[in-house]
Amino acid sequence: MAVRAIVISGDPVLHSPAASVEEFDDDLRVLVQDMYETMDAAPGVGLAAPQVGVPLRLFTYSYLDDDDRSWRGVAINPELWITPVPAGEADEDEDVEGCLSYPGERFPLLRSPSAILRAVDLDQEPFEIHAEGWLARIFQHEYDHLDGTLYVDRLEHFYAKIANKVTRKRGWGIPDLSWVPGVDNLED
Repeated sequence: MAVRAIVISGDPVLHSPAASVEEFDDDLRVLVQDMYETMDAAPGVGLAAPQVGVPLRLFTYSYLDDDDRSWRGVAINPELWITPVPAGEADEDEDVEGCLSYPGERFPLLRSPSAILRAVDLDQEPFEIHAEGWLARIFQHEYDHLDGTLYVDRLEHFYAKIANKVTRKRGWGIPDLSWVPGVDNLED
């Protein structure tokens, strides 16, 4: 088990749909364990396999909600249903989101306030979670990664322009860029 490098925006693995997980074997268990370690070291609340360079449909999540309930798990071959995104503009305080594949930057983005996640775990046991608020946001963010979409791809025009400037300034937007939590400090 190890902390893996996190791929930065611009790498093709982040911008392409991921493949379904077919084999539930020891390699998959090692990948998931590594993803937990990487997510925790970053630190983050979610991590999709494409973010560590693996084009498979799975993500890990770890979140403590306002009721002190811990949500931690892996969603393999997930399906996600969401309620409509509310009309209006994203709130610059309440709707700010970040991404480990776009490190150090945060932008407001409206998301659906609720979602239903259906997936299987490492033992191929199906599960379903009805999520609200930030947990729903986390599931939407990670699920987007499995379809080759980063949150910056969804930003309103004003914030998309800023994100494009950041990408150019930091030299992102090209393949083979990554950072390693605990080694590189890209959050500054």
